[in-house]
Amino acid sequence: MKRFLAYILSGIGFTVYAQSQQTQPVATLTFKDAVKIGLENNVLLNQQKNQLEYTQINKTSSLLQLGPSLQAQGSAYRNDGNSFNQNRGEVVNGVIDYVNGSISASMPVFNGLMYVNQYRQANNVNEAQLHKVIRSNQDVIRDVSNQFLQCLLDQRIARINEENVHTQRVQYDQIKAQVEVGSKAEADLYNQEYQVKNAELTLVRARNTFKNDKATLALTLQVDPISFEIADVDWDLNAVLIDSLSLQEMYNTAMDRRSDLKQAEYTQKAAHFGYSALKGKYMPSIYFGGSYGSRYNYVHGETNRSFDEQFRKDNTQLSYGFSLTIPIYNGLLYRSQVAQTKVTYDNAKIQQKNAEVTVQTDVIRAFQNFNDAKTNYEAATAQLHAAETSYNMEKERYDLGISDITQLTISTQAYVKAKSDYESSRFTLMFQRLLINYAIGTLKFEDIP
Repeated sequence: MKRFLAYILSGIGFTVYAQSQQTQPVATLTFKDAVKIGLENNVLLNQQKNQLEYTQINKTSSLLQLGPSLQAQGSAYRNDGNSFNQNRGEVVNGVIDYVNGSISASMPVFNGLMYVNQYRQANNVNEAQLHKVIRSNQDVIRDVSNQFLQCLLDQRIARINEENVHTQRVQYDQIKAQVEVGSKAEADLYNQEYQVKNAELTLVRARNTFKNDKATLALTLQVDPISFEIADVDWDLNAVLIDSLSLQEMYNTAMDRRSDLKQAEYTQKAAHFGYSALKGKYMPSIYFGGSYGSRYNYVHGETNRSFDEQFRKDNTQLSYGFSLTIPIYNGLLYRSQVAQTKVTYDNAKIQQKNAEVTVQTDVIRAFQNFNDAKTNYEAATAQLHAAETSYNMEKERYDLGISDITQLTISTQAYVKAKSDYESSRFTLMFQRLLINYAIGTLKFEDIP
């Protein structure tokens, strides 16, 4: 009886869960909304933004270190036993309470421009991080666009296969009726049954591909994959087809706008100033400083002067002056540190050169891929028109008994493939146009249609 009740309760729980899953609201996700969510939730981009906040604080701190530093100190303690009492100028054995307070300041006068170069380094690190955030922003737009367009393509191909399944089933019913009256061979019916099952299998695979790519997009957006549906897009590709781009203009724009190139440039400058800052340790350093403080002593069991007399008048102390530090020998520590920053500087120069070559390569690749995508789209459009015409004519020929089932099957498969190729060429063309802006460094959220 207990086991029977457990089965009932588990069944009720599963039913409630299934109903909750079915009634969960599903939102329609547009292309632009997907990019917006990606920019808000992307893990790497948010980490880079956090790093940018740190570089801004570090930049401000490096600037303020060029000025004076100020600190206050205070203490209160009791000594029980022998201690030297400054007020009396003698050793006192007993319990004495002490209260001390002081304020001191120091100002760098010369340190081989170390602090100046450290500020320049921090400033360039901040600029480099700013451009890294900008490029990471563009990376997110590119990745989300690619994944969203892939989902759209999967969705379109799934619909094409659904239409094909419907067409094949209708064709099967027609052939079955014709076989029953003896106007078609029974072999045609078996052939068409195979085409129906093959179309259904292709549809299952297309739907699985769509679900998998949708899950990948959901992971990028950090959302639940069952909480949204992909919205269709309506693009005017005529404007894209007539878009004339100059390779030289693209290259000039990329050299001026690519954030990863600017990041490499600022990183190289930051490494240069870091190298110069450490070389400043070879030089003598001069600081100006001063301090002012006082103290109060209370000897238990004896007559003491008041706090005001001691702390404000008798025990005050003012000191100020310059300090000079000359490095002589420290086990080649500074030399090792300078050598390390020199390597960092040399590597940064190599990275900057590599970034320039990468920009040029990306621009050329994007330019060629975009032109190839335009040609592919035009060819796919012509191919679709020809395949549709051929299918309609072959279907009519078969219905009239002029053609056989083999020719109709070949024509049907060519028509389905042509529709898939056409949809693929459309999305490829649009994505390649976005990649043009990405390659030249101008891609932004407003570019998303």
